[in-house]
Amino acid sequence: MAKLKFRPLCFVLFLSIFLCLFHGESSELELDDESWLNEEDNEVIMVQSHHDSRSKCDFSTGKWVYDLSYPLYDSSCPYLSTAVTCQKNGRPDSDYEKWKWKPQGCSIPRFDALNFLGRMRRKRIMLVGDSIMRNQWESLVCLVQGVIPTGRKRVTYSGPSMAFHAMDFETSIEFSWAPLLVELKKGPENKRILHLDLIEDNAKYWRGVDILVFDSAHWWTHSDQWSSWDYFMEGNGLFKSMNPMVAYEKGLTTWARWVDLNLDPRKTKVIFRSMSPRHNRENGWKCYNQKQPLAFLSHQHVPGQMLVLQGVLRRMRFPVYLQDITTMSALRKDGHPSVYGRVMDQAEKQHPRDFSSDCSHWCLPGVPDIWNELLNDLLKE
Repeated sequence: MAKLKFRPLCFVLFLSIFLCLFHGESSELELDDESWLNEEDNEVIMVQSHHDSRSKCDFSTGKWVYDLSYPLYDSSCPYLSTAVTCQKNGRPDSDYEKWKWKPQGCSIPRFDALNFLGRMRRKRIMLVGDSIMRNQWESLVCLVQGVIPTGRKRVTYSGPSMAFHAMDFETSIEFSWAPLLVELKKGPENKRILHLDLIEDNAKYWRGVDILVFDSAHWWTHSDQWSSWDYFMEGNGLFKSMNPMVAYEKGLTTWARWVDLNLDPRKTKVIFRSMSPRHNRENGWKCYNQKQPLAFLSHQHVPGQMLVLQGVLRRMRFPVYLQDITTMSALRKDGHPSVYGRVMDQAEKQHPRDFSSDCSHWCLPGVPDIWNELLNDLLKE
């Protein structure tokens, strides 16, 4: 791995973090006026920067192309949660399933389930994070399960983890619930305490895995009303409030320390998937009735979460790869369930705005399938 170099861009990035922390502001992972990230930091090993002997391909720069050969499976896949089966739930359009990502100057290989399983033979791949990472796990399972005979696949559960087993390949595709990565526990008077320096209760499920894919961002930015904790704790210190970006950096640093001390890069590949954008402005109605991807983003902005994540990864000894899916996904307002996260009867369909609109998760088949095509290409290296 090439030694990371300090560049003038670093000063700008660190100055941005300092200003964010000084003013006590958080940068929510939401899109307003289509503003989002369209910037690359060469100091972190980026998965989307695909290298071969002839060219360098930046997977994060490109456009969505309509392709009638997509999707690669349908919503009858038995491993999909009801909340993401938008077609079965009555969504009237289906074009959102038929877009593939075309990077500028190169292409992403179409997902080949048998080829993927052959390369993953006798391996464990685990996706760790929140419900959007579960979204991606369901996508990956559906991409492979169709080539496996019915009696040769199964799902098992252990604590916060679930695993899809392709028995003839001795391969497992697993999901482990850890939306904050660090430990969230009940304390005195049933108060919820987020321990910024404890992780083993979650990390014990990550040991012995060949490929680990992490994400953690959305839960750190929840407002006080939706916060998952009552107090922060670090060492013996208990805090009622803390700047969200300071807390996020502390939590990620605990995760990074665990990876550095407990994993061997000769045996385990570690990927950190960048944040999935939300289109939640206007109480979630920014994604309702959207039927086409955006052609471009009208504003460019590097959110605090990405700056903090890049800074933590830069300080690690372990070679963690940052897979940037944020910009490409920011163009896909049309890909969310919106009101089609549940089955509605005819009367309810007449008044869809009486119900909540989910602009955070993704319909399946859909956008996470493309994340997994990128992941598949990375794992060939």
